[in-house]
Amino acid sequence: MTADDTNTVDTPPAEQLAQIKELIQNGGFDTATARLQSLLENGLEGNDEREALYMLAVSQRYARQPAPAAAALEELLTKYPDYGRAYQERGYLYLALNRPNDATTAFSKAVELNPGLIACWKALVNLHESEGHHDQALFANGQVDYLTSLPQDLLHTLDLIHEGKLYVAEQLCRQYLQNNKHHIEAMRLLADIGIRLKVYDDAEFLLESCVEFAPENIGARSDYLKILNKKSKFEKAYEQARILFDKQPDNPVFRVALGNALAGLGRFRESIEVYRECLDKKINRPGVYILLGHAQKAVGELDDAIDSYREAYRLKPDYGDAFWSLANIKTYQFTEAEISHIRKYETTPGISSDDRIHLCFAAGKAFEDRKDYETSFEYYERGNALRRHSSGYDPDKTDEMVQAQIDVCTRELFEKRGNLGLDSPDPIFIVGLPRAGSTLLEQILASHSLVDATMELHDILGLAQRLRGRTAEQSPRYPRILRELDDSYFRRFGEQYIENTRVYRGNAPYFIDKMPNNFLHIGLIRLILPGAKVIDARRHPMACCFGGFKQLFGEGQDFTYGLEEIGRYYRAYVRLMDHWDEVLPGFVLRVMHEDVVDDLETQVRRILEFCGLPFEESCLEFHKTERSIRTPSSEQVKQPIYRSGLEQWRHYAAHLEPLRRALGPEILARNPEPD
Repeated sequence: MTADDTNTVDTPPAEQLAQIKELIQNGGFDTATARLQSLLENGLEGNDEREALYMLAVSQRYARQPAPAAAALEELLTKYPDYGRAYQERGYLYLALNRPNDATTAFSKAVELNPGLIACWKALVNLHESEGHHDQALFANGQVDYLTSLPQDLLHTLDLIHEGKLYVAEQLCRQYLQNNKHHIEAMRLLADIGIRLKVYDDAEFLLESCVEFAPENIGARSDYLKILNKKSKFEKAYEQARILFDKQPDNPVFRVALGNALAGLGRFRESIEVYRECLDKKINRPGVYILLGHAQKAVGELDDAIDSYREAYRLKPDYGDAFWSLANIKTYQFTEAEISHIRKYETTPGISSDDRIHLCFAAGKAFEDRKDYETSFEYYERGNALRRHSSGYDPDKTDEMVQAQIDVCTRELFEKRGNLGLDSPDPIFIVGLPRAGSTLLEQILASHSLVDATMELHDILGLAQRLRGRTAEQSPRYPRILRELDDSYFRRFGEQYIENTRVYRGNAPYFIDKMPNNFLHIGLIRLILPGAKVIDARRHPMACCFGGFKQLFGEGQDFTYGLEEIGRYYRAYVRLMDHWDEVLPGFVLRVMHEDVVDDLETQVRRILEFCGLPFEESCLEFHKTERSIRTPSSEQVKQPIYRSGLEQWRHYAAHLEPLRRALGPEILARNPEPD
């Protein structure tokens, strides 16, 4: 039986595509085109549809049918805008049409999305040379040399990574490492897979090992710097950025990395100067303007931040992050021209998923400000759906984590092991859900002369990850291991926390750790730091959850991208906080955002008394306190208390029934809505 007379009725799409690929390789373009069109008409999804559209364009190009090939590519890039091979094929089509400039653009986009496409790099070498761009040709040739030097298994691994086939890539890479231990490029690729799968501890361990084994490997050290930044280990990141910068002071990438590390440490004024120096270099100037704007916003220079964000989108008109960064200045009002610009580019075929998501959230904010709540919700919903599709969040896993904490962290555990940690009174943890008013509580406390603000520190989350272990077990070691650890570990972990967070503090005796997700680890906090204070920032569930739904987070809050998901998460959070109240009575102070707005002084006195702090008038005038703030609420907390945001969700009430159902009657009954 030949490939073109196979009975396809019961043949899985993947097998049919393999047969059609063979047809194309053997020159059967007309038959391949007909079969691909039939497959697509009958309906394909996901990778099968992507592969079929790609092969259709290839087949039609070989058959010298440029117009149908271009149409197939247009459909492919509309549905799968981040598919590097589609841009590679577009580059080949432009070459066939004798459009070298367009081919250069297409091949450049292809390698941006998938740097493992060696054929694209080879094409770019020739195109850049013919255009007289010798530096770019030299760079492209370097990429060809690097990819050519990789063993075939690793080249295939790189391609699989950028095709999104991470688990297959991981298996292949691990097999290679079993036979080639300490191979630096293999370790880097495995770390890259770990980062994409959000297994950050594994990635950090691999890259730290790379730097130890090959200290002169610039690529490995650069990767190590990136994972340190991602894990908010900014002191170590600064050390690595300094090493890279000292080795290559004229490398603008390492100059930007130095600025990022300074910003991570809260040294925003210094980072601003570094970013400004980078703007004269041959580098991604739109991206640098975004970083500059973030630093300017953190120090309260909002007009300068706005100018920087606007310059970013002037340089790159479809730059979604520039518009979302403007929207994230909550007091910013988009012009009519900017709104038209956002709507135009959000619907542009081929725009990246990331840019489209950012533009959707920016449009949601723009129409919310104009009180067009129907249009606003359409954009918020579309942006959330796009982000949810790529996040892979599983609500069941959250429920499992909460249940594990309840099962392990019992009253008996704390009676037996509750006095083994470091009895330091220094840390004040503010926990809860995003958009619950935690930044306001932080600003109130940071206005006290005895308290330093820091940031959302990742140290407790990192410790929990370490205790969970590097191996993927059916039953994770954490929190179960809290019953098994040697007594000495609890004090040691407490000492490490205090020491590692010192770099973010000033000279005050107390400091704030505002990582909201720490509510999952209050038991761990109590065991290692029994003298700590924990404040639960809570807000009406409908207001809190919708506030999260319309906020696009940088990373780490994947539960917010669906009304049902965020409702279930809120319910799990309340369940766990009820547990902490039961087994650790008095350890957590609950502060309702609505109560703070209604009676600021009473709540301020209550908070200060809980923290063992004397009353200071400055806490009531928190909006006058000058400090750097990184969260989306940075402008709001520099204004006096206002009520306008409490009921904003009601404008969207007609769309929020899935949220109500997910929260359930019990949660809503505990938080009755005002008349």
